[in-house]
Amino acid sequence: MNGKLDLDQLTNLVTSGEIDTIIVCMPDMQGRLVGKRVTGAFFLDSVVEETHACNYLLTVDMDMEPVPGYKAASWEKGYGDFTLKPDLATLRRIPWLPATALVICDTLDHHGEDIPVSPRAILKKQLKRLAEKDMMAYMASELEFFLFDEPFESAHEKHYKDLKTASWYIEDYHIFQTSKEEGIMRAIRNGLDAAGIPVENSKGEWGPGQEEINVRYAEALDMADRHVILKNGIKEIAHLHGKSVTFMAKWNQKLAGNSCHIHCSLWDKDGKGSVFHDKSDAKGMSPLFKKFIAGQLSASREMSYFLAPSINSYKRFADQSFAPTTAVWSMDNRTAGYRVVGSGNATRVECRIGGADLNPYLAFAGIIGAGLNGIEKGMELEPEFQGDAYATEDIRSLPKSLREALELLDNSETMRAAFGDEVIDHYLHTGHWEQAEYDRAVTDWELTRGFERG
Repeated sequence: MNGKLDLDQLTNLVTSGEIDTIIVCMPDMQGRLVGKRVTGAFFLDSVVEETHACNYLLTVDMDMEPVPGYKAASWEKGYGDFTLKPDLATLRRIPWLPATALVICDTLDHHGEDIPVSPRAILKKQLKRLAEKDMMAYMASELEFFLFDEPFESAHEKHYKDLKTASWYIEDYHIFQTSKEEGIMRAIRNGLDAAGIPVENSKGEWGPGQEEINVRYAEALDMADRHVILKNGIKEIAHLHGKSVTFMAKWNQKLAGNSCHIHCSLWDKDGKGSVFHDKSDAKGMSPLFKKFIAGQLSASREMSYFLAPSINSYKRFADQSFAPTTAVWSMDNRTAGYRVVGSGNATRVECRIGGADLNPYLAFAGIIGAGLNGIEKGMELEPEFQGDAYATEDIRSLPKSLREALELLDNSETMRAAFGDEVIDHYLHTGHWEQAEYDRAVTDWELTRGFERG
């Protein structure tokens, strides 16, 4: 069963009583789904056109704390409403929740215009730039997460320490170990597939209890929508099975980090063929593809905040960890930040910089915006890097901290030109708040180091 619904199908399902609840939601700045549950009848009667939510949702931190200092919404402005306009192309059943469907909304002002700082609007702006050049983007994001043999409640009660991972050894590609985890992983694969998110595979990853799940590529906005539903769905399915998961970029200092590798290819506007492939080129890369990668490399440090948005994100970048530390490109080389793979219409670039904590709308927009800058300026692609990028000095390194990434973004002409000052300043404010909250926190590391011996 496809899982996707049109309005007529939903109407029939609501009338028959098979669907009685619609989750009406939007992606927030952190890439989470936020919104409300409405009855099926009320959705068809009213919410199908629009509903409303407090505009503080695009000015809160991870703890839902209203953050002062935003221009978009504030106590001074009264924290009014914005409009949630359902995008019926995202309407689908959620089979792991009884009698439930879900729809993702665009976030609009009272004049029906996109809120510029909303994640979906940011991505749509870059896709419009592509469309003006008679191109479209296909994307795919590979999400990694750790699976724990205990529920979220007990993980919280234990302060997220001494958690029991689903295995006790590295299970990368292991069939026997993943057979032990198959009860929940099969539920995840089948559940997502039945929700209209076509899953290709799951596998064990490079950590005890670490999983990777891959879904079929899609048009960029569709893929970003799939990503946030997938991530939320994995958490819900884990909860229903008495398990917990984390998508933190680095939840344990001694273990592998959670990546989100993003594959991207540009096609003609009708989606009939890739504009990245050129069979006459020795590497099969078209001149446009080379300019696109050159643009990403040029802006890689400046856009790193959109690929690594938290304090924790930067602890994932470590030598010999399969997480990159440098922004270089190479053919099928997992030590490089950008890996060129595939052939023919499958020719694409894989950005390996992002962690599983990223917001896909912002990450996709950053990748496309940087690549378009390379195309528009006719940038020349530097020679392919070959060898171990971890062992090479004096090449373009990724930022070492959130603080460094924010400074690079603030001074980025490329990202400001692509996103606009309003958007960049909004997300800089988000990042600076995150940094300030961390700076004033007393960490376990400090207590262990200093409580007795300091």
